[in-house]
Order: sequence, then C-alpha cells, then structure tokens
Amino acid sequence: MKEKLLTIREASQYLGITEGEIIELSEKSIIPAYKVGGVYLRFKQEQLDAIKDKIIPTAKQNSLAYSFRDKISDFFYYNDFYIFALLIISILSYLVVYL
Repeated sequence: MKEKLLTIREASQYLGITEGEIIELSEKSIIPAYKVGGVYLRFKQEQLDAIKDKIIPTAKQNSLAYSFRDKISDFFYYNDFYIFALLIISILSYLVVYL
C-alpha cells in the first residue's frame, strides 16, 4: 500500500500552523520535505508526528512575528488568480449590461 504524502495545506492543518510557516520550516530543514516534480512540497505524516511536539512551540513563537501585513500578503499570493478572474468577470458584466 502506498503511503499518502501530505500537501502544504494538509500539513499546516495537521500541525495547526500557517502554510507560510510550513514552507519556512521546510526551507530551514526543520521539517523533512520532499519535492514532487521538483516543485511541489510534500510531507510524510509519520515524520510530522515524530517532530510535532518540537515544532509547535517554535511555530507559536514565530507566529507572533507573523504580522497582519504578512497575512494579507499571503492571502493575495494564494488567491491572486481568483481575485483577477472576479475583476475580469465584473468588467465584462458591466460592459454587457451598460453598453
């Protein structure tokens, strides 16, 4: 049976920290991560279980430094396509209705 690797979102939900913190911890080699296709980060749940108690106190301290501006920046980074698509649809709807 193949084991399922967790995505960044699944790992962040599992550990209870933000996706940005997951990426930061994996870049610092605190969390073991695997690149699939050379791009996508994946995590093994067993390895997250093994270091969960060590990560959470560190992540809680780092989350205090995670400002509102960083949260807004992450929101636009992860949702930029949807925001842009909504803007295009709104403009096209306006043109169809009023012109």
